[in-house]
Amino acid sequence: MDVLSSRVLLRPTDPARTRRFYADTLGLAVYREFGPDDDPGVVFFLGQGFLEVAGRSDGPATGGTLSIWLQVRDVGREDERLRQAGVTVLREPRLEPWGLVEMWIADPDGHRIVLVEVPPGHPLRRDPR
Repeated sequence: MDVLSSRVLLRPTDPARTRRFYADTLGLAVYREFGPDDDPGVVFFLGQGFLEVAGRSDGPATGGTLSIWLQVRDVGREDERLRQAGVTVLREPRLEPWGLVEMWIADPDGHRIVLVEVPPGHPLRRDPR
């Protein structure tokens, strides 16, 4: 398999609310929009990947087993900003045994979003050459 591009697809219960969450609350940049003006599909940049919010789920908002992993520069700063915005915090920021700082939040349908900070000195920051 030679993967050239990839994206995560979300089918929210309330597309407009979910688009606002990812665009306005999280502040993700828009890669492209498509479909009707009154209910567009939106593809957001996720670092080196994409998140597409399009269509609608007919089922209840349960969050399921999907998790979105987002590396950020400062988890503490995001914690403060997102709490002020009323975002549901599932787990406080903490230093994990593997050396990353992680915080868990939920999108409007309950999907877990893991915010990750790579601290200075962590092997992911070191140049292995």
